[in-house]
Amino acid sequence: MHKYLAGVDEVGRGPLVGDVVTAAVILDPAKPIVGLTDSKKLSAKKREAFAVQIRNQALCWSIGRATPQEIDQINILQATMLAMHRAVSGLSVTPDMVYVDGNRLPNWPYTSHAIVKGDSLHAEISAASILAKVERDNDMFELDKLYPQYGFAGHKGYPTKAHFTALSEHGVLTCYRKSFKPVRALLESAQ
Repeated sequence: MHKYLAGVDEVGRGPLVGDVVTAAVILDPAKPIVGLTDSKKLSAKKREAFAVQIRNQALCWSIGRATPQEIDQINILQATMLAMHRAVSGLSVTPDMVYVDGNRLPNWPYTSHAIVKGDSLHAEISAASILAKVERDNDMFELDKLYPQYGFAGHKGYPTKAHFTALSEHGVLTCYRKSFKPVRALLESAQ
């Protein structure tokens, strides 16, 4: 049994815009949170409610990010690993075990396991998936206020038809991942 078990998950590997966001959470066994599951299985309203509960009841939590510029420099996989490292390093308590959703682990000093579909299997990873999703969605809502013509609140930066239409009409903003194929193709065609 691990005294300080951290769960880690990421959101935003696929979008064309914005940071890849990760969260690390160590839950408090004295304050269990009932009903945690993969953030994708929850409504936005439920995620928001859980996020507040997690922030208030977890032993500690931290958000890690990698910027579009970092993604363009080191690639999305390495940027995700960097963001995970930042999230775990940001915890106020050092975990003695880290469970990471997925099949890859960052190169870090923590004892850890990669767990495929971990966000449905372990409450700590579920909590991390919820915090990361709420954080990234909030980024997109803020971006939507600045650039309403792009529709970020709707597609959240993912490569949808509506997003491609807005992108071709209004151009590439600085917050785009310029190494991602559709964005790169648009930039090259504009030269």
